Amino acid sequence: MNYLTQDTIVALATPNGTGAIGVIRLSGPDALSIANSVFEGKDLTQQVSHTIHLGYIIDGDLVLDEVLASLFIAPRSYTRENVVEISCHGSNYIIQSIIKLLIRKGARSAKPGEFTLRAFLNGQFDLSQAEAVADLIASDSKASQQVALQQLRGGYSTELQTLREQLVHFASMIELELDFSEEDVEFANRAQLKQLIHDLTRVIGKLIQSFELGNAIKQGINTVIAGRPNAGKSTLLNALLNEERAIVSHIAGTTRDTIEETLNINGINFRLIDTAGIREATDAIEQIGVQKTMEKISQSALLLYVFDVEQLSLEELQRDIETLHKQGLPTIAIANKVDLAPFNPEDYQSVLPEGVTLTAVSAKAKTHIDDLKQLVYNTTIQGRLNGNETLVTNIRHLEALEKTEQALIKTLQGIDLQVTSDFLAMDIKQALHYLGEITGAVTTDDLLDNIFSKFCIGK
Repeated sequence: MNYLTQDTIVALATPNGTGAIGVIRLSGPDALSIANSVFEGKDLTQQVSHTIHLGYIIDGDLVLDEVLASLFIAPRSYTRENVVEISCHGSNYIIQSIIKLLIRKGARSAKPGEFTLRAFLNGQFDLSQAEAVADLIASDSKASQQVALQQLRGGYSTELQTLREQLVHFASMIELELDFSEEDVEFANRAQLKQLIHDLTRVIGKLIQSFELGNAIKQGINTVIAGRPNAGKSTLLNALLNEERAIVSHIAGTTRDTIEETLNINGINFRLIDTAGIREATDAIEQIGVQKTMEKISQSALLLYVFDVEQLSLEELQRDIETLHKQGLPTIAIANKVDLAPFNPEDYQSVLPEGVTLTAVSAKAKTHIDDLKQLVYNTTIQGRLNGNETLVTNIRHLEALEKTEQALIKTLQGIDLQVTSDFLAMDIKQALHYLGEITGAVTTDDLLDNIFSKFCIGK
């Protein structure tokens, strides 16, 4: 994608569709003069930054709309260019007429993410912060909004910057050694370099480990509801959502495909997946449903196994859990219909493997549902989410961090083996390269195209 930063670009900055107002954004060297050429009111080119002016958009003798023009003079704007935002009435006809008029006057249509790309290219923020803008727009829970906002404010790019600068210093010292290779001198203290690399790998390792939680918060935590037919899985889904989302029937095998809904608990989105009952299938369609259930369990971050205390024996419970529970997969065994049969928690807990939590509800009567929600949250999140903690949510950042870690490990091995300065320099340069990919210190056109083409137009 060919981005021309000397052009003045225009796009609708608010969502498409009829609304009370629409905001049209202009950015570039001619933003003020283009906007002024169609604005009847004050001379916009003579006004100061961060002011708003009432007037009319005029196309020849035709008045298109009464508008407010907001001025942001470079470098005090989102893109660090001259920016004019025209707030007009939300008619699609009016919006398109004004945009077409601005294009005729010399602007061009902005490409996806081009305003944010210009902010990055003009030094408003680094590449990881630019990506956080898209994450912030897409955030649909308090936790994902907070993680994106922290990233936008600097996140781990700030955390890595000091260590990266020190690594650059050592790289320059080693490069200097190459200039004096015949004298066999050492400008870079190897013990200090090792300590720096240990510090850096510790920080990077912590960030890599944070991806599991960060990605779950960003995408929502996959939570599979599984169990035998008629255990009350769909009734439980409806109770958790507090709405009749799934069909409930006494007929076994009613749910034959997965049903997915989102439940927000304490600011975290859980992607609830109601699955087909696990049993010997009676027909080909049900068999596919059971296979899908097993696939969803293998992809889940939390398993809710629901069983009917009236119907399931302790031996059957133990057998089912041993089949479904995987090492490292948080699992909650939910005894359902406890209002209809005696329930002794100690008996059931005794057959459950370590790491499986037992709780009891009546999904139909909606008793203990709030307790279950809190348990779901505690099992996956509690103690792991710190408001000041930096979390990696972007797969591109994860891959760059993993490559950085590998290059640093090679550097440590090279120091221990006392390899020559030229080999050490190569490994450090590799580490610096991958670190630079995160913040945008190292970029390619393909990388920028891949990132910003996924943004919405107008941002």
